Amino acid sequence: MDTIHERLRSSDPAVRRVAVIDLPYSDEEDDALPHLVAALADADPGVRLEAAKALEGNEEPEALAALAPLLKDPDAEVRAAVALTLAELKGPACAPYLLPYLADGDARVRAAALHAIKALRVEAAFAPALAALADAEPGVRRAAVGVLGYLKKAEAIGALTNAAANDPDDEVRRVAVGALGYASAVSVQPALSCVLSDPAWQVREEAATTIGKLGLAHCVPDLVNAMNDAYWQVRLKSARSLGKLRARTAVPALCEALRHPMSNLRKEAVIALGDIADTRAISHLEQALGDSDPDVRKLSKLALATIYLNGGAP
Repeated sequence: MDTIHERLRSSDPAVRRVAVIDLPYSDEEDDALPHLVAALADADPGVRLEAAKALEGNEEPEALAALAPLLKDPDAEVRAAVALTLAELKGPACAPYLLPYLADGDARVRAAALHAIKALRVEAAFAPALAALADAEPGVRRAAVGVLGYLKKAEAIGALTNAAANDPDDEVRRVAVGALGYASAVSVQPALSCVLSDPAWQVREEAATTIGKLGLAHCVPDLVNAMNDAYWQVRLKSARSLGKLRARTAVPALCEALRHPMSNLRKEAVIALGDIADTRAISHLEQALGDSDPDVRKLSKLALATIYLNGGAP
């Protein structure tokens, strides 16, 4: 049987590909890295693909110097595998290998590099990411929002707020709203109230979640209005945030939600009513004890117990 070294040098690309797959598990070689790096330069895309996969989690300079240029590989599968491998990087020391690609002429490369550098949280990525919010490609703008969200710099709040309210791409607006979850309450409250009327329900849903995360009590009237949203998913997140905010003015809307046909929304409304612990909810929660969903019934008991403990009549 040929040794793994002989198979790596085979004229048959299928043999080389299988050898690359076997290499990390081989007893013949203590250090597979040089061979995997060499395989990244193989003429066959299948070999390069397997080498890129095998290097996942490897942050050695030798590996990164060979991997990053393959973001521009002519083969789409290789590019995708390299992007996934680079996205698993965690150490800030990896950033210099990615930074040159943040302004690459290929939008796919820019997006992949931004996505990969996100978790590294390096200051050097801030300016390129901020500039990328004006990129013509929505995929690049989405990745840029991710970088800015991870960096959590106050200087980005204005740009993220603008993206949340005005970007033409639904997904960019949604992720921008989520990225505002680190912002100060005063600066983003008007924008989030406005975004609760966004044409895309996913954006409205994210806005409702972010309002609760930030504890924006002044947005309670907007969340109450959102309890009439055409999409139950938006109502659910609004109910959750109203519970977090202990919004007593939301009790009638939450009680109304107990009659919604979607049991997930009924459960969230029950939880919120328990968090608010307003005695006006007692009769509605007692009716919910007969709900068709066992979780709603169980949660209603817990909510009633909470209200009683807070001074409501048993």
